[in-house]
Amino acid sequence: MTTGGSTDPDETGVAGVRGVLHPQGAVGRLTLDRIPPAAALASLVEFHWRVRWDLRGQAPHEQKVLAHPNVHLVFEAPCAAVYGVDRGLFVRRLEGAGQVLGVKFRPGGFRAFWRRPVQELVDLVLPAAEVFGAEVEETGRRILALDDPAAMAAAADAFLLDRLPAERTEDPQAELAAAMVETAIADRGLLRVEQLAERHGVSVRTLQRLFAEYVGVGPKWVLRRARLHEAAQRAEETTVDWSALAGDLGYADQSHLTRDFTAVVGLPPDRYAHI
Repeated sequence: MTTGGSTDPDETGVAGVRGVLHPQGAVGRLTLDRIPPAAALASLVEFHWRVRWDLRGQAPHEQKVLAHPNVHLVFEAPCAAVYGVDRGLFVRRLEGAGQVLGVKFRPGGFRAFWRRPVQELVDLVLPAAEVFGAEVEETGRRILALDDPAAMAAAADAFLLDRLPAERTEDPQAELAAAMVETAIADRGLLRVEQLAERHGVSVRTLQRLFAEYVGVGPKWVLRRARLHEAAQRAEETTVDWSALAGDLGYADQSHLTRDFTAVVGLPPDRYAHI
């Protein structure tokens, strides 16, 4: 994988990543690596991601992302940060040269470190030192001095494993929350919160409390965001019959899909597809 000059979209590692908007714009500008976590963290961490760029002599690049229902710990300059679920459009401006390493926690996974309702982190970016202590900054400097993404991920794993609560046991509520989010994202036939609650044998109220405590955002938001991810990805891949897609995704009509998409992305879907 290269850091610049590529003409092959797949070489960026971004092509096909759901939620990354206009991935073709990343060609020759950035690369993305995804690294699995240590086995001992697999119930809490979905994967690590390393983004690297070299834009020296080039114009800055603005990358937009429709976020997922996950909390991230990001080792970056000038200081590491914890990113709660972003309900809007996440935009990052890249210039010069650099890299960051992110830890994408599974839905519910960050609760083991935060120990409070994850809902408190929604739409917030906190200095990681407020959660993990000042040592996170030295760890971040060591990680960012490395070139190998696997070595960077291993250092992040070691840092997190040292900070797992000593009394921690597997949390069945966190596992249930992760399973519910996975169901909401994977099953396009689920269109209402009531259907998701019924699928997992809980009341709607229980479902909502669980999402507030472990995921941060509500189940309705997760279902809605999954539909927008699908719409954006379809727009990247092929000519779209937007009326038919609206029906496939459970919208009442095309105008409903257009309103939802425009409210978050800033463009109606047909315009987005032609940029």
